[in-house]
Amino acid sequence: MDGTPYEFLFRAFAFILGAAVGSFLNVCIYRLPVDLSINKPRRSFCPACKTPIPWHQNLPLISWIALRGRCANCGSKIAFRYFAVELLTALLFLAIWQAFAWQVAIAYWIFVSLLIVGTFIDFEHFIIPDRVTIGGIVAGVVCSVTVPALMETDSRIAAGVRSMLAAALGYVILLIVLEAGKIAFGRKKIRFDTPTPFTWTKREDDADFVVGSEQSLWSDHFAREKDRLLLQCGEVKIDNHTYAGVTLDFHYDRVTVEGTEFLLDHVNEISGVAYELLIPREAMGRGDLKFLGAIGAFLGWRAVLFSLFAGSLLGSIIGLITLIAGRRMWSAKLPFGPYLAFGAISWMFFGDLFLRWYAGLLSP
Repeated sequence: MDGTPYEFLFRAFAFILGAAVGSFLNVCIYRLPVDLSINKPRRSFCPACKTPIPWHQNLPLISWIALRGRCANCGSKIAFRYFAVELLTALLFLAIWQAFAWQVAIAYWIFVSLLIVGTFIDFEHFIIPDRVTIGGIVAGVVCSVTVPALMETDSRIAAGVRSMLAAALGYVILLIVLEAGKIAFGRKKIRFDTPTPFTWTKREDDADFVVGSEQSLWSDHFAREKDRLLLQCGEVKIDNHTYAGVTLDFHYDRVTVEGTEFLLDHVNEISGVAYELLIPREAMGRGDLKFLGAIGAFLGWRAVLFSLFAGSLLGSIIGLITLIAGRRMWSAKLPFGPYLAFGAISWMFFGDLFLRWYAGLLSP
């Protein structure tokens, strides 16, 4: 019997399933960073008017096109990201189904779903939630035990051990990079060409920090309790206190000026003119460590090394392009998670090809 109709049927199923899963991933991408339940409310709703979306207006891929990317109730624009996630997930599900045995394909479907959620959250919020990273590590170990072929073995015990060791390797490698980067590049000094106005304005549990045309959240600059931000000022006003020619020595929760310490919980606004800024910075977020651990749990130790190399290379290229284009600002951040995800997917499909190419270089 000709297997072509059956092959087409299974491929169509993989694509449609991927689009449906992508619709659910959009829910996760929207709700997880803001601590909303992904189960309540069960139905998706418009981000603008919060109106629940009926099923016939929530068909993966089709509805976004039919409604021209707008809410049927209020007419607000629905971001292209919703369509892109559904299409990307559908294409990856299809490609995985065609490239791997069905047991491995199902495990990889789970894996790429986690990668997509982590990638798009990192792009928008510069965080990767623990439910994605730690959950990914647990899922990777479980999938490896269930499908030992993921770790290139027939033994479930060996697969579980390899998966856990690869996850640990991914975490430890990036932890070393993080700590070494903090020692070598943990501070960045910015000297302004002309005296530049700045404001620090309290906003609930955080604050807005504006220097010239650069605006950022205060919490973005403090990853560790010992981090310090120094601001050399020509003049400065802390609520009703005025100073001239001083250096503000900031920790996240306090500022010291001329030996006087102000708790920032009791300060509403700081403003003045600055001519030099020294900011603390990290090589990457700690979510990236666990994200690479999840990659190792699903793909093994070689994928950890390849993902780190490929992600760093792509990130460097993108960073260089932004510098050349003149769009890189001192307060700008580049998420690393998406580049790790790129490396992981590249390894999934082309890892064997890369190994053969590399072996050919070593033994021409």
